[in-house]
Amino acid sequence: MLHFIRKLPKYTLFQALGWGLFLAVNVFFAISYKMADQVFFVRLVITMFLGLVFTDLMRTVIKRWKLLKKKINAQLIGFVLLSLVFALTVGMVETLVVKTFDLNFKQETGFNFFQDYISNAFSWIVFLFIWNCIYFIYHFVDESTRNQLDKLKLEALVKSLELKTIKSHINPHFIFNALNSIRALIDENPSHAREAITALSNILRSSMVSETQETITLERELSIVKDYLALELIRFEDRLSIKYEIPVEVLQFQIPPMMLQTLVENSIKHGISKSLKPGEIMIYASKNDRTLQLRVLNTGKLILTENADGFGLQSTESRLNLIFGEKAGFSISQKDADHVEACVTIPVL
Repeated sequence: MLHFIRKLPKYTLFQALGWGLFLAVNVFFAISYKMADQVFFVRLVITMFLGLVFTDLMRTVIKRWKLLKKKINAQLIGFVLLSLVFALTVGMVETLVVKTFDLNFKQETGFNFFQDYISNAFSWIVFLFIWNCIYFIYHFVDESTRNQLDKLKLEALVKSLELKTIKSHINPHFIFNALNSIRALIDENPSHAREAITALSNILRSSMVSETQETITLERELSIVKDYLALELIRFEDRLSIKYEIPVEVLQFQIPPMMLQTLVENSIKHGISKSLKPGEIMIYASKNDRTLQLRVLNTGKLILTENADGFGLQSTESRLNLIFGEKAGFSISQKDADHVEACVTIPVL
């Protein structure tokens, strides 16, 4: 028996308990005041039947309108309106049933349709308002509990990523900016926070794996860049637009790991983040003779006096020289009045 009860959906169990309690209380007082005649029990059965049917219909409306997903003010207004509409409806149905089958109590003298309807509707307003309050409070507490658990799990993941950062050679400023963005998302949008954590995990994993490799495919490097830009989109939102023009035939060419990511990061740091206006990043790849050319364009102005840090452009040029010698090239220039272009030329291996 207990096993069967545990298998019941919570909604079914609460409905059974609630209306069972309603039945017990009514029977107790009817017996106490010697009102428990045949008409009483018939009307009690009718009331319980109508209550079960209309509360279930009301729940269907709540779910279909996604009322529990709306803002708290909209939820409260919705619940009050639903209680009123359903109470007026079920009150009318009950009054019609009582009139049709002549189910007046002994102490009731005569039948006044309007008065009986108002009395029944008022009783149903009370019942349905209580039912809605219980339903709302249960789901509010349940949602709050689940959100709290999600936050704890996400915060634990963020801490683990912070530990991984210590072992990573990616620019720590980017990592901590990303972690701050994720922390903000935990409260605003937990599902997007999970996606952001996945993207950051992918970048860290790729970074650590690439430490043992001299070159990786452009396709793999692009996946890192896309994860990186997905995180930056959280920070810049509508201020950042991204464009890719990468032919399929160049995806398997070999490039130094994290090199394209470094160029893109530099374009964010010295271009997009320097302006409050919307900006764009364009990533191009092409094959010319026996070389692969990668270009990253960003909105901004080239400031030649800026020094690149250890993760920046000097590192990129040094790595190219060490791996490819004079066959590789790197340049950065003001492409036009509004765009800076970083260009890397790599011999096709």
